[in-house]
Amino acid sequence: MLTVSVTGATGAQGGATARALLAAGVRVRALTRTPDAPAARALHALGADVRRADFDDRASLDAALAGADSLFAVTTPFGTDVNVETRQGRDLVDAAAAARVGHIVFTSAAHADRATGIPHYDSKHLVEQHLRSSGVPWTVIGPAAFMDNFATGWTREGLREGTFAWPMPGDLPLTLIPAADIGAFAALTLRRRAEFTGRRIDLASDACTPARMAEIIAAAAGRPIAHQQVPLDQVRRWSEDLAAMFAYFASDGLDVDVTGLRRAHPEVRWHTFAEWATQQDWADHA
Repeated sequence: MLTVSVTGATGAQGGATARALLAAGVRVRALTRTPDAPAARALHALGADVRRADFDDRASLDAALAGADSLFAVTTPFGTDVNVETRQGRDLVDAAAAARVGHIVFTSAAHADRATGIPHYDSKHLVEQHLRSSGVPWTVIGPAAFMDNFATGWTREGLREGTFAWPMPGDLPLTLIPAADIGAFAALTLRRRAEFTGRRIDLASDACTPARMAEIIAAAAGRPIAHQQVPLDQVRRWSEDLAAMFAYFASDGLDVDVTGLRRAHPEVRWHTFAEWATQQDWADHA
């Protein structure tokens, strides 16, 4: 039976991947810095082997990867210094290579290989380049914008006031994907290594304009919500990195072949934004 070590197992992407693998009958080592966290305990209840692992503790990585067939690799979430993300990602790849792991699936970002100038995209691309030169069979998946983020942060605050605040024009499409679909696709690539080795695949399950997103959330929440474009200067005061990302979305766009993905991989339960929205609890946004 396949044994997969999953980093970031208590986070959105790692957790979704771990659950999808467990549902498929794969042995999962859920790697986390906090093995006593509720999310870690929930994975243990589902059958995962929860182990402590820290990107800054090579010995913990070596122990967690020893004997594993494959690795799902997710680097630090947005907000961490990009130099730290690059270093930790490379160290993780090196640890996997030393452990003779047979396949690494690295989750990057859609368009991260296109010289976007977005700091946290560029750091992920540096990890991708290191992975390609590691000698370990690899697959890179590049998720588009996370649907899950639309119920958090400044978006969540705005919803309480009937506003879907987003730093893009209301009529500009954005490709989207929920963590559940990322996990389902990652699990597919890990289970069918031969089919996906050596491929880089951008992922999205839907495309929506911000105006349409506001309409969908309004319908799901059962109250009026309207899109409001947040000025990029306002975003920039909070994060230059995030502002660069939205500037890229507005200028170059984030095109992903949603139709092609759905046609090629019908076994993945791809969610539209409307389907995702109806599954959320919007009551606490009132």
